[in-house]
Amino acid sequence: MNILVTGGAGYIGSHTCKALAQAGYRPIAYDNLSYGHRWAVRWGPLEDGDISDRAHLDAVIAQYQPAAVMHFAAFAYVGESVRDPGKYYRNNVAGSLTLLEAMRDHGIRQCVFSSTCATYGVPQQSPIPEDHPQRPINPYGASKLMIERILQDFDAAHGLRSIALRYFNAAGADPDAEIGESHDPETHLIPLVLDAAAGRRPAITIYGDDYDTPDGTCIRDYIHVTDLAQAHVLALQTLLRGAGSTAYNLGNGHGYSVREVIDRAAQITARPIPRERSARRPGDPPTLVGDAQRIRRELGWQPRYADLDSILSTAWQWHQRRLRSSVGVE
Repeated sequence: MNILVTGGAGYIGSHTCKALAQAGYRPIAYDNLSYGHRWAVRWGPLEDGDISDRAHLDAVIAQYQPAAVMHFAAFAYVGESVRDPGKYYRNNVAGSLTLLEAMRDHGIRQCVFSSTCATYGVPQQSPIPEDHPQRPINPYGASKLMIERILQDFDAAHGLRSIALRYFNAAGADPDAEIGESHDPETHLIPLVLDAAAGRRPAITIYGDDYDTPDGTCIRDYIHVTDLAQAHVLALQTLLRGAGSTAYNLGNGHGYSVREVIDRAAQITARPIPRERSARRPGDPPTLVGDAQRIRRELGWQPRYADLDSILSTAWQWHQRRLRSSVGVE
């Protein structure tokens, strides 16, 4: 069974392609390679294309006849979205609309959508449940919320069912070190910390150490990318069985502070990690932790790499492989 995976050459998309192949599906990666990598596409064909290119989408769908779509393709830098909102609304929202119209016209009625906890905005409670108000504070989060609304409307009008997965901080790497995280620019804490441990950057910057948290630094819910991928497969399978549209949080329900991440990384890598303090970044809430009990209860999702040490260890294994070769560097 073919599954079209937009953004299939990216960090989370490529890990999900591996999980799909392991579950007996054939992932068709559709990616314009603006942020994805050819080397990350290893479990099915790669179609080099943009989600805004309707003619190319039509041709690819006609060729492979996918049973469903997993939609990861999006720009995802919060700061950039604030500086250039048009880029995010044009790509994330208008591009997704083009994709969904192609799905509608080709009779594809199942979509697993890569959403985000950024749709919630500043949390009013912690852990954050799915029924928390969605009030995004940046264009990136707003663009994802708009797509969630479009999906609801397409279900009502066209019977296109979807599951939106709102995840927290994706981290870690494939336990076999076949693929892993490689962004340019890199903005995620764990790869930046590991760069400092490896000597590829002089220090890790801590943005604010005066938050109302136990050690003064921000607390985040980290979820292993392989566990994320498995959740996407479960969501696909439940849609293929006829389930209705819904949304689920993906997180471990436990937060780690910036200092905790740095301290544990120093122990796992057995290397000193220089750190420097900087001012708070605008819009950074003190704590972001997700309540993911619904997907555990309803879909039977069970994270295998829920502890911080497992996340850091797999990320470090991938990091070392990147340093030994050119894989994942370009």
